[in-house]
Amino acid sequence: MPDVGEGLTEAEILKWYVQPGDTVEDGQIVCEVETAKAAVELPIPFDGTVHELRFPEGTTVDVGQVIISVNVGGGAAPEAPAAPVAAPAPAAAPAPAAVAPAAVEEEAAPQGRTPVLVGYGVAASSTKRRPRKPAPGTAQAAPAAPVQAAPAAVSVPEQLNGHAPAGARPLAKPPVRKLAKDLGVDLTTVTPTGPDGIITREDVHAAAAPAPAPVAPAPAPAAIPAPTAVVAPAAVVSTDTRETRVPVKGVRKATAAAMVGSAFTAPHVTEFVTFDITRTMKLVEELKSGKDMAGLRVNPLLLIAKAVLVAVKRNPEINAAWDEAAQEIVLKHYVNLGIAAATPRGLLVPNIKDAHAQTLPELSASLSELVSTAREGKTTPAAMQGGTFTITNVGVFGVDTGTPILNPGESAILAVGAIKLQPWVHKGKVKPRQVTTLALSFDHRLVDGELGSKFLADIAAVLEQPKRLITWA
Repeated sequence: MPDVGEGLTEAEILKWYVQPGDTVEDGQIVCEVETAKAAVELPIPFDGTVHELRFPEGTTVDVGQVIISVNVGGGAAPEAPAAPVAAPAPAAAPAPAAVAPAAVEEEAAPQGRTPVLVGYGVAASSTKRRPRKPAPGTAQAAPAAPVQAAPAAVSVPEQLNGHAPAGARPLAKPPVRKLAKDLGVDLTTVTPTGPDGIITREDVHAAAAPAPAPVAPAPAPAAIPAPTAVVAPAAVVSTDTRETRVPVKGVRKATAAAMVGSAFTAPHVTEFVTFDITRTMKLVEELKSGKDMAGLRVNPLLLIAKAVLVAVKRNPEINAAWDEAAQEIVLKHYVNLGIAAATPRGLLVPNIKDAHAQTLPELSASLSELVSTAREGKTTPAAMQGGTFTITNVGVFGVDTGTPILNPGESAILAVGAIKLQPWVHKGKVKPRQVTTLALSFDHRLVDGELGSKFLADIAAVLEQPKRLITWA
């Protein structure tokens, strides 16, 4: 199980795309796993034949555990070592994880195809292996030999970090190999800049310049996300007529830990504002019929997001983070706008990178892509990192407002309530108007009452008079 980054220590195997006996190629996707951040597809870094799947679907596996073994190379299967250490029962195959790298170094290596154990996560040892000499006088084993030979694969130390042995081929992790394959880059021509001579993604991109990495087309626009509804996982530990127990893992487990940490670390303050949003709703309808936004999804959330960006520009101190270790406030001069989205795997908060620099059509396309990707379960961990401000839309459930909890590492979060037709005093008369309530929760270590109030009031002012999107921008 690879280390997919962000300090994750385990992942659940969601689906195997291969079975024992299948032929695989370097860079081919063999399984999908779910970490505490998102679902990730894992490529294989070898050419060969699948020998064994170590864990069934639905199993949670620690980073560094071997999850699949592959027979690589050609020829017949290798035989067991000629002089095994105390092996009275040949049929009892030891678990590969129990084989110490030091012991493996001392054993003679058979010639021909070797079952290679794939587990390119955290390295178990940094011990350098010396060259192995072939065992003299060995013969090819019977076809049944791979079952017993697989656990004794001598390549475990070489493959734990996804790196090939020195001299065999350029050192690069499987995602980097797949990237090189997609870009048509020969890794033997790439100059590595990573530690220990490892080729990085940046090296591959540099070798492929000026051709950029292929960009997937924007998916079709999707509906406004249901931001706070978390769908329960399907896996059930036990059930009876009165109770059902569901395991806490994956995204739900990570969300729970993050929310507890946020609630008991950052002193939350929540303020509310109720206002007339009728003019913004009229603008939404006008934009839908306009040529400039043709083919794009236009909805209230789009203009609310734009109002937030205008308010951040007028109150830049709201866009900050608290650095506990350095005892510093980190002011962000960019806005990575997070949108809370309910997905089949739980609550996710992907963010639009550099949203402050996007035009309204660009922001619309980014919102649509973000929602579609989240609902398909394809949101990457990178898409959920680095957020600076979050919007959660509870209004889609008919809820007036709420007191949202901060996304860890951010200073504020805005809850958008339902937009309802209500009696409202307009130009001295009571009239039916579109009314909504916004709630702003903020970290009182970073944001005092004055700043929080001004920021929230600015958002409401823009949405009451949307022409301020122009005059205040």
